[in-house]
Amino acid sequence: MCTTCGCSPTSGHQHDHEHTHAHRHGDQTHSHPHQHQHTHEQGDHHHHHDHLHDDSHPHEHHHEEPVRSRKISIEEDVLAKNNRLAAFNRALFREKGILVLNLVSSPGSGKTTLLERTLRDLSGKYRCAVIEGDQQTDNDARRIAATGVPVKQINTGSGCHLDAHMIMHATEAFDLDHLDILFIENVGNLVCPAAFDLGEAHKVVVLSVTEGEDKPLKYPQMFHNSGLMLLNKVDLLPHLSFDVAQCREYAGRVSHNLQILELSATSGQGLEGWYGWLERELGR
Repeated sequence: MCTTCGCSPTSGHQHDHEHTHAHRHGDQTHSHPHQHQHTHEQGDHHHHHDHLHDDSHPHEHHHEEPVRSRKISIEEDVLAKNNRLAAFNRALFREKGILVLNLVSSPGSGKTTLLERTLRDLSGKYRCAVIEGDQQTDNDARRIAATGVPVKQINTGSGCHLDAHMIMHATEAFDLDHLDILFIENVGNLVCPAAFDLGEAHKVVVLSVTEGEDKPLKYPQMFHNSGLMLLNKVDLLPHLSFDVAQCREYAGRVSHNLQILELSATSGQGLEGWYGWLERELGR
């Protein structure tokens, strides 16, 4: 389980098994089914035993580890499995020479609009594909498909982020030998996607000027884990009180290595900087 928000990732390590022990009470023999739930923490085994007695004298024995300990151990197992799969993805992408970018942001930052504009502007120059992540609908995937670029939709249901296992299977929809850039548009969320490596070369965090300039301070893990911040919708600045300098300063506090580009996916302002960054990352 994702302890940050309580969602249930698809990649987890938790297993149950049940067996029966026979106990004698006086002259009677009773069978007791035991259910064991195992979580692992730093090489130790913790057991949670629920004893259910089917005689007329029911009693329970609980040997339960602290709730916090179990939550931490489960999360560590989930992230460890995810990281192994992410390493597999990353090795595959490097072997194929594909630049993989994980676009992350809060909902409404303009990720899809930025992708549409980017794909159209770079058409004929780079071979691109897109993995679209949303809880429900294929609205964004249909917008991307209209650009003529291959796209694979992932609906996470109640999940708040994509994980490496989802990406591994989604790439089966593409011919990886004929791709230059794979864009992954993650679920709109500045919390959980920060913790899940997908095998990407970089996380690219998109922040809109219609949001608060203090977002980097409120969600530091996301901005710290990103290699590039795109400050989007700058064409709206004349109508807002957003302080660009203050936002840059906050982002610099969180990560000294975070590159920042200002642009507008709608007007086209600043897009040459974004395209130049992509070209440098591709080494061309």
